[in-house]
Amino acid sequence: MLKPNKQQEEKETGRIEAFSDGVFAVAITLLVLDIKVPHASDLGPTTTLAHALLQEWPQFLAYVTSFATILIMWMNHHKLFNQIRRTDHWFLLWNGLLLLWVTLVPFPTALVAEFIHRKDASFAAAIYSGTFILISIFFNLVWRYAAHNNRLLKADKDDRFIRITNRQYVFGPIIYLIAFALAFVNVTASVTACMLLAVFFALPIAPDR
Repeated sequence: MLKPNKQQEEKETGRIEAFSDGVFAVAITLLVLDIKVPHASDLGPTTTLAHALLQEWPQFLAYVTSFATILIMWMNHHKLFNQIRRTDHWFLLWNGLLLLWVTLVPFPTALVAEFIHRKDASFAAAIYSGTFILISIFFNLVWRYAAHNNRLLKADKDDRFIRITNRQYVFGPIIYLIAFALAFVNVTASVTACMLLAVFFALPIAPDR
């Protein structure tokens, strides 16, 4: 059986990345559906449109937070694929399962927005941070499977990027576990921890000095 040449391998990884990009795009678009337009008929005689919109601040905050988080996940997914040249059965599986959890993000986002002021806020925040635990685990599986012994990486891979990414990806599941525990103590702290971790992964790799 002939081994695939470089062009065939790049075509395969290109197809996977294009499919993944589409899934990320759908997930990030679905977030806006939780922001509802106030109906004029539902406004009381003393309620203004501005007041009605202010009442939806949890939905706006959840939208911005999760939009930024999915955007950063897409950016990091793209960076990984800059180093990956080949694919195989297990890599396709891990990447597919990662996308499964990415597409779920709009659901816990809506839960947090809906229950932020209710007695079940902690449970909603736990589901939110728990979703990101699973995403971070599968990000690790995708990357570490591809990078193990340079299994699926390009010949001209960036060794420094690989070292830094390996270190950074250790922190994801740990911080999200802390956010999960915080959900039962302080909902604001839990959501903030998720946001700060997104900012951490958004930072570019510092150049060598």
